[in-house]
Amino acid sequence: MSLCAIHRILDEHLVHGRVVAGGQIGVRADQMMTQDAVGTMVFLHLEKLGPPRLAGKFAICYVDHNTLGVGPQNAQDHRFLETSCAKGRIHFSKAGNGIGHQVHLERYGVPGELLLGADSHVPTLGGLGMLAIGTGGMELAVALRGVPHYLVCPSVTKVVLTGKLRPWCAAKDVILDIIGRLRDRQLIDTALEYTGSGVGNLSVPQRAVIANMGAELGVTTSWFPSDENTKSYLASQGRARIYRKISSHPKADYADEIQLHLSKVVPMVALPPSPHNTVPVEEVAGIEVDQVAVGSCTNGFYDDLARVALVLRRKSIHPTINMVVAPATHQVMRTLMEFGYLKDILEAGARLGESTCGFCIGQGHTPAAGWKSVRTSNRNFEGRCGTKNASVYLVSPQTAAATAVYGVLTDPRKLGKREPSPKIIQRFTINDGLVVVPLKQTKNVTVQRGSNLVGPPSIGPLPQQLKGEVVLVLRDHVSTDHILPAGRWLKHRSDVIEYAKHTFNVLDPDFARRAKRVKDRGLCGIIVAGVAYGEGSSREHAALCPLVLGVRVVLAKSIERIHRSNLVNAGIVPLTFINPKDYGLIRPGDELELPWLADELAKSDLVTVRNKERNYEIKFGHGLKPRQIKIILAGGLLEYVSG
Repeated sequence: MSLCAIHRILDEHLVHGRVVAGGQIGVRADQMMTQDAVGTMVFLHLEKLGPPRLAGKFAICYVDHNTLGVGPQNAQDHRFLETSCAKGRIHFSKAGNGIGHQVHLERYGVPGELLLGADSHVPTLGGLGMLAIGTGGMELAVALRGVPHYLVCPSVTKVVLTGKLRPWCAAKDVILDIIGRLRDRQLIDTALEYTGSGVGNLSVPQRAVIANMGAELGVTTSWFPSDENTKSYLASQGRARIYRKISSHPKADYADEIQLHLSKVVPMVALPPSPHNTVPVEEVAGIEVDQVAVGSCTNGFYDDLARVALVLRRKSIHPTINMVVAPATHQVMRTLMEFGYLKDILEAGARLGESTCGFCIGQGHTPAAGWKSVRTSNRNFEGRCGTKNASVYLVSPQTAAATAVYGVLTDPRKLGKREPSPKIIQRFTINDGLVVVPLKQTKNVTVQRGSNLVGPPSIGPLPQQLKGEVVLVLRDHVSTDHILPAGRWLKHRSDVIEYAKHTFNVLDPDFARRAKRVKDRGLCGIIVAGVAYGEGSSREHAALCPLVLGVRVVLAKSIERIHRSNLVNAGIVPLTFINPKDYGLIRPGDELELPWLADELAKSDLVTVRNKERNYEIKFGHGLKPRQIKIILAGGLLEYVSG
């Protein structure tokens, strides 16, 4: 059997290990990207590690999260990032240029190349035939230093698409359908490779939508072939010269296979509070809605918003609806303006949002308490929108537009049998003026660092044993948004000491104070969690801030891939229940000891956790690779690499 395309690309970039599912491999990327919400930490890590060593590799930092300018911190962070990029010869995309994933798709993505990015939605680039893998900020900093990136080689599931989408059905409906099919599967260290005749009926932006939301399943990445549609898209961006045809081998070996006929896809919705809660729109149509928000890195493409404009043309949005439309990039904004679609949107009564992550992460357009918000973004976790008791429904642009017109959640097929098609753009107007290209000479560049930039403290090597107290017991599916929300707290991303004060405040406002009291008693904090702990965003702050508060151990039924790596890299020990029933034994306030922790990590697959007072002992698995064990023993990735 031949290698599947994902394994073939990994093999082309391999420097350590063998491309075998489940094994640890080291790879070198062609491109690296970060964004402002993670990037400040990336460059603070580099201050400890040393300057970037790019050796001809392409690297860029996007400002697309912290753009509201709430207080001086945002502007200080941006100046720090811009001058750090100039010093390190890294490209810098200014605020207003757009959301990094889509700008990168438009201007920098290359089929067949390997991209590492400090953001969970980096796999969006899989829609272009690029192998794109999300990382934590610390991992990216190390990669920028020229160190290989290590990961578990994923098993690959083949997704066979056939047929063609019917009118009013969108790529968003495809991925919501797939999420519904796969939501009960364990997909950590799995990748999705799309094949089949139906792929040729999807444009690159449609493929990017599907690849983007593979992240909600916890997969390592998603990938589409590079074909004639890819070539046409690159030509529309003036980049046809970098086209490379890449397809799946017909006799390639896959771990699993699923099939989906596109003509059977119907308009879908993910009900709150999880992208996993998918059902056909027609089953829940009629829910009263207060807000409609269109945009994000998932559905902020030209075609998405032009279709919304065509629905709204010569109409008014329903009087009960508050609507915002946010083009994902400056290029999309300009194109909508050139062809009159922006006029349609504004005249219908919608507000225009900035080309940023914005409402998706609770940065502006926060709904009122109790509101129901219909959005085209990718996540609807509790509190992510900025309001704990608001409800977010995830839909396609067509469903969002129909809902805006009728004032209730509406199946867009109600608009008629024929769906109007936007103008096909053969060549977009290109303007890269908002990207600062680094100069070759950097001697005179001074990094401008505000007082709000505070990196994480060093914790030193892992002790031979740990004694701690359970500071929090959590349910299943606690996301990084629950651990550390964005929204109005996002301005503290460059100061982990301040940001740590808000850890878990969505679920337990007293957590930070309680954890600090435990730390002050000389005990480490221990968090107990259910299934899929740390799902969602790649934000390493969800590991760094608990670390600041004294947390050194996480006991969970399962931990999502990027968050697990972030815990390891921070020096926090991630352990998983062998018997899920043991989860019920542990209570908040229990004092636990891990008497042989360092030795057991180094010599065994199991770690012992004891409670002498309540007389129980539980064996946990760690599943760590040898390099990960060395990182934890050293006290974190920075200490391991610099030591």
